[in-house]
Amino acid sequence: MTMPATFYEGTDWEQSSEPFIGIDAQESDCWPVDDRSVGGAKDTLSDSKHPIVAIGGRTAADGRPLNLTGVVVSFSGTDDSGTATDRVVINAHALAIVRQYISNILTYGSDGDPATFETAPVPWQPVFVDDSAALSNGVTCSLSPLNSAGLRNPLAGWLTYCQDEIADGIAAGARATSTFDTSLANAETEQIYCVMLSGGGRELA
Repeated sequence: MTMPATFYEGTDWEQSSEPFIGIDAQESDCWPVDDRSVGGAKDTLSDSKHPIVAIGGRTAADGRPLNLTGVVVSFSGTDDSGTATDRVVINAHALAIVRQYISNILTYGSDGDPATFETAPVPWQPVFVDDSAALSNGVTCSLSPLNSAGLRNPLAGWLTYCQDEIADGIAAGARATSTFDTSLANAETEQIYCVMLSGGGRELA
């Protein structure tokens, strides 16, 4: 399987135009972006890329996992520069739906390697912003509540149907084949799903 090397860039990334709350942030506020991941390397932002990211500190002392989360809407800066002060606009409104690469990792072992995998994802399964090195450079989310270092991941949202995947969907009428209709290998797999955003973690730290 070809692993994503860049953040999601399809024109169909936005599956619902509303609700919308635009949050202004600097590139350095967002993770996992550029060098802010366990592996030390992620794709960098450009105006065409729309990853789900967390905003704020990556350590427990800095407030993780209660970070605000959302999807990158636009980017103002030199594309692919990774400049810390570049401006990023993020839709952080809960219930907005976006298309995204998701890893099926459920847990990591004590060595930091993926240990268990989801082979049959279901609608409304929680999705987390995950900065672990096991995720490809273009992937920021997994199904694991902890990262490979044992830190709790911020809640990104929940798996949901894309517009044409639900019966009598508004985009295509007849239901298209859904990613929920197929089983995944019992191994790390990165696949495109739609995610209903949460706006961030809600659990007590």
